[in-house]
Amino acid sequence: MNLPTIAWNNLQRRKSRMAFLVAGLLLGVATVVTLLSLTQSLTREAEHKLESYGANIVIAPKSDELSLSYGGITLGGLSLDVQEIREQDLARLERIPNHRNIAAVAPKVLGAVAVGNSRLMLMGIDPGPEFRVKGWWALDGRRPASDHELVAGRNAARKLGLDLGSTLPIQGEAFTVTGILRETGSQDDDLLIARLPVAQRLLRKEGEVSLVEVAALCGDCPVEDMVAQISEALPDAKVSAIQQVVKTRLHALDQFKAFSFGVAIVVLLVGAMVVFVTMMGSVNERTREIGILRALGFRRSHVTTLILMEAAGVSLLAGVLGYLSGMGATRLLLPWLAQGHPHLVWSPVLAGGSMLMAVLVGAAASFYPALHASRLDPTEALRAI
Repeated sequence: MNLPTIAWNNLQRRKSRMAFLVAGLLLGVATVVTLLSLTQSLTREAEHKLESYGANIVIAPKSDELSLSYGGITLGGLSLDVQEIREQDLARLERIPNHRNIAAVAPKVLGAVAVGNSRLMLMGIDPGPEFRVKGWWALDGRRPASDHELVAGRNAARKLGLDLGSTLPIQGEAFTVTGILRETGSQDDDLLIARLPVAQRLLRKEGEVSLVEVAALCGDCPVEDMVAQISEALPDAKVSAIQQVVKTRLHALDQFKAFSFGVAIVVLLVGAMVVFVTMMGSVNERTREIGILRALGFRRSHVTTLILMEAAGVSLLAGVLGYLSGMGATRLLLPWLAQGHPHLVWSPVLAGGSMLMAVLVGAAASFYPALHASRLDPTEALRAI
């Protein structure tokens, strides 16, 4: 009969004690798994929102502007020198060191146009990148596919009485309304949106763009480095990042992660104490059994290994059940904590780590009881027979 067989038989004979050990460690492992998996899922959700928000970086023309304000009263600004961005210069973005992090570049040109007795803002876009960057845009109808088609913002359509299929004359050219932008609550509702080359021609800004939005669609992209690189590539433009909202949420999640680790350590310490007390009680109850094993020729190392093998077997079972319980708790809690529709992250690293952590904690807590068992005097133990 070898040591694994003896350990297995001991666990089967003491099912209630084994169940108590499993429960103590399971609670600790499940708590750790719940906290860490919640953090992973919420972080993934925040990164997804970062992507859905679209533009991380805005490139605008540099201008020397004087702010006219005094005593808390703002009179406006005096623009001394405003220059548009040359469209051909945007090719330099493909040569910055972090160009692989750029998912979309959405240039646009802006200007006022006369429509009947009204003056509205016309925005020229490249529909593909623009609608990718503006992930929150929703259309009734479709995007402009030709030079004489446009999309109207909700307020602009209401003001001009436009419907899908309406014809709108702009500076002597007729445009068909192929889409109406659903209300966004922003200045986009007041726009007329056409394709970029047409708007450049109508505004007499051929080859120029007024604004460029860049989407770096990843939660951990080095946005600050990219801003510096784009500023170097386009020295005549002002480059800034617009991630403050999502970055604030990610920072809060980092704090929650640190708090989770603190709680996890406390819970694991409690689980380790449960294992320690239980194993010490088991050793004290098995004095006669250990004495017989020593009398039969078992060495101290054999006794120590036997106790540790029992603890490792119970801990491994607690690790498996703890991981499954923790993921189940995460699935129940996630809809209450998340703002959107987060995805439950089944991480093999977390699964393996939870099992390894349970075994290490169980073995560490059982080491002193195992050492104590190995030091029992067999003659003293046999006197109890």
